[in-house]
Amino acid sequence: MRTFYPRYHFFIAVAFLLQYQAVFSQIDPDVYRRADDLIKRTTDKVFYGNVKPVWIGKSNSFLYENLTPEGTRYIIVNAEKASKKAAFDQIRFAKSLQEETGAAIDPRKLPIRDIVFSDNLAGFAFTYENNNWICNLKDYRLKKGEKTSERGRSDRWDWGFRDELSNDPVESPDKKWTAFIRNFNVYVRKKDDNKEYQLSFDGGLGEYYSSFMRWSPDSRKLAVCRVKPAEKHMIHYIESSPADQLQPKHFSYEYQKPGDAVPQKFPQLFDIESKKHIKVDDAGIPDQYSVDDIKWSRDSRYFTYEYNKRGHQLYRIIKVDAETGSSAVVVNEESPTFFDYSGKMYRYDAEDTDEIIWASERDGWNHLYLYDSKSGNVKNQITSGEWVVRDVVYVDEKNRQIILKGSGKEPGDPYFNYIYKVGFDGTGIRLLSGGEGNHEVSFSPDRKYFVDTWSTINTPPVSVLRRTEDGSLVMELEKADISGLLATGLRLPEVFVAKGRDGKTDIWGIIIRPTDFDPSRKYPVIEDIYAGPHDSFVPKSFRPSATAMHQLAELGFIVVKIDGMGTSNRSKAFHDVCWKNLKDAGFPDRILWMKAAAGKYPYMDLERVGIYGTSAGGQSAAGALLFFPEFYKVAVASCGCHDNRMDKIWWNEQWMGWPVGEEYSWSSNVDNAWRLKGKLLLMNGEMDNNVDPSSTVQFVNALVKANKDFEYVFLPGARHTSGGTYGERKRRDFFVKNLLGLNPPDWNTMGK
Repeated sequence: MRTFYPRYHFFIAVAFLLQYQAVFSQIDPDVYRRADDLIKRTTDKVFYGNVKPVWIGKSNSFLYENLTPEGTRYIIVNAEKASKKAAFDQIRFAKSLQEETGAAIDPRKLPIRDIVFSDNLAGFAFTYENNNWICNLKDYRLKKGEKTSERGRSDRWDWGFRDELSNDPVESPDKKWTAFIRNFNVYVRKKDDNKEYQLSFDGGLGEYYSSFMRWSPDSRKLAVCRVKPAEKHMIHYIESSPADQLQPKHFSYEYQKPGDAVPQKFPQLFDIESKKHIKVDDAGIPDQYSVDDIKWSRDSRYFTYEYNKRGHQLYRIIKVDAETGSSAVVVNEESPTFFDYSGKMYRYDAEDTDEIIWASERDGWNHLYLYDSKSGNVKNQITSGEWVVRDVVYVDEKNRQIILKGSGKEPGDPYFNYIYKVGFDGTGIRLLSGGEGNHEVSFSPDRKYFVDTWSTINTPPVSVLRRTEDGSLVMELEKADISGLLATGLRLPEVFVAKGRDGKTDIWGIIIRPTDFDPSRKYPVIEDIYAGPHDSFVPKSFRPSATAMHQLAELGFIVVKIDGMGTSNRSKAFHDVCWKNLKDAGFPDRILWMKAAAGKYPYMDLERVGIYGTSAGGQSAAGALLFFPEFYKVAVASCGCHDNRMDKIWWNEQWMGWPVGEEYSWSSNVDNAWRLKGKLLLMNGEMDNNVDPSSTVQFVNALVKANKDFEYVFLPGARHTSGGTYGERKRRDFFVKNLLGLNPPDWNTMGK
């Protein structure tokens, strides 16, 4: 019997060499340059698509800037006359500005911003080179004003609770009294004789009165909270490389985390005339997360406050009688999972008719309800159906109508926002904004008119002026021209829909391809993930240039973005998937979506799938390799909250619940670090002021103890970030190496 070992070994050797060459060959640096230049090449290529109205005074006229092939034009529209005209003579204005400043001014590209016209259109204010200016249109004379105030961003995000003793004294509406805190108690001072009166006597270091006090409109009563403070949770930073000195710096600030104690506040009443302390019934507000938003009625008969019970499953509006201190629940909102107080709560008090408009998901969808504020009973449900109220734009008490923003009511993409009008009694709901797409609107000061701009991710914006009464068209404003953008070779995102884990629910996402896309090739797939339950994240409106996702695709990838179950703006059941289950992150839906897309497009290689994200997206990206490694092979996670017990209290307890239970461990990347498979790159900023940077370091520690291979980029001085320019390069390099099997450029030999 003949053997073929020599030939066999030959083929093995050749295969090994070919594999070695494929793995270690270097990507052409020009591919990176093309990706870097993509945004620049596609910027300012969309014309007539940037209508952002600035309403002029109380008139029904507005200004907008119009980007055209010849430059930016400034247009004024008169809604009453359905007319538009040039806002001013740009050539004449440019000449005046050039004479005043000595700078070369191109009338097609005026270097001015923040234009505000006078009501009579006789002139306008603007800013130029950090100075305020005024232009008189009678003769185009310019007057230079003061320097604009610096809009410096704060480097500190304060996640701590308010210092209840930090407020200034509070003057009564009739100006006769001033209320203040001294020695932890409530005092008032009479203005005419400066005589002081102590109103409370039970305040002390461990339980004191808040300096944030609310006078009744008639100045006869004062509502104040007695506060039982909680120990502050401080987090500490060492900035290793400060810009202004050689030695490191130490910083610390308050940052409450899940399970920490929180302040408890108990509303109290004081009668100014009798100097009497009226005790308020507080039996119904145990285990507070918050008690706030004290509001007096206009007639001073009562005040209300809002009570959010710890765990966010019970939320109440409570009414307090100003004479007796007795309390009654006006609105009672309960949920077996969570009440989305931070994203969906809406309240409007119609005092003249003793009514409250309130948003609730109690029927499975976010809708509006009309309450009788005297009895606390629901008079009627205002909106209903399998769609979502996204926002209330305006409440017209006189005509008992509400203008609102909603999604899911019209056919097509359930995330598209449309504008509706509906009566307080729930009748006469009417669509005001036409045109399939995501609508952005701006109403005139008297709300008789609105500018309606709509688009989709792959169809250009259209802007029109409508009447609020019935949504009828007043005039067309602009229709965007994207021919210049398409001429650059940019491929617009494709919207793709597939069924989720239940086999019924539509999951929506987008697919982004490189400019040199070739359907005969096989492309690795990279998911840009953000699965935070507080919103939905797949873009819905047209973007006038390439994005960072396009740049990543340009290196040879298909990039996708998906809204899986557990994110917001769909049904309550869709949202509830996140409850005590953040590790889920909609992954079962995302995986099915990508499999369906690959079924239609075989060039999507699901043997090579990567994922990246920042913050909550960083947690999910790393979690993909822990909990779903059979599908995801490579991940880049930036500034992740890798254990929800380490992140800010309000966000994490809302979705993961309270008291802190074992489900926190089940969703923890740190506790599950031993599960890691695939290739992982972690990044975090040394001075991250959103997510405690120790969260990433603790994940690193757990991976080291589990003897796992991974890469880690520590960014000195950086705050909450995806990594900036350097981080973006590291992310690209990691995917190029581990998904394409190519070496990135040798940056150390290429200079800057």
